[in-house]
Amino acid sequence: MKGVKFGDILGPESDAGDDSARAEQVRRGFWKTFRRAARHIPFAEDVAAAYFCAFDTNTPLRVRATLIGALAYFVLPVDAVPDFLVGIGFADDATVLMTALTLLRGHLKPVHYEAARHALNGDKGA
Repeated sequence: MKGVKFGDILGPESDAGDDSARAEQVRRGFWKTFRRAARHIPFAEDVAAAYFCAFDTNTPLRVRATLIGALAYFVLPVDAVPDFLVGIGFADDATVLMTALTLLRGHLKPVHYEAARHALNGDKGA
């Protein structure tokens, strides 16, 4: 990872403005997409915790950027396998998310999981 540049993770055209736009897309679209896909993702609580970790200002910037990139892939309708294909539409999204979670699991804190459980139980605030 020593030679990896910030743009290599989120794309060569990534910059601070692009990151802000991507983060806003994730904020706007995450819960709608997540609720539609949650039954297809066996690690739904981890995905919700990743969302809270990505927007936690105490999370290191590189971790936040990587999580937002993975969550953006999940939220955006255009990807390698269209999400509307029943049964397999979220498979590529799940793979991207699981890879990010595996690499960054140490940054997901109990407070992120607590917020995820509240959100999954339908508590207000998510």
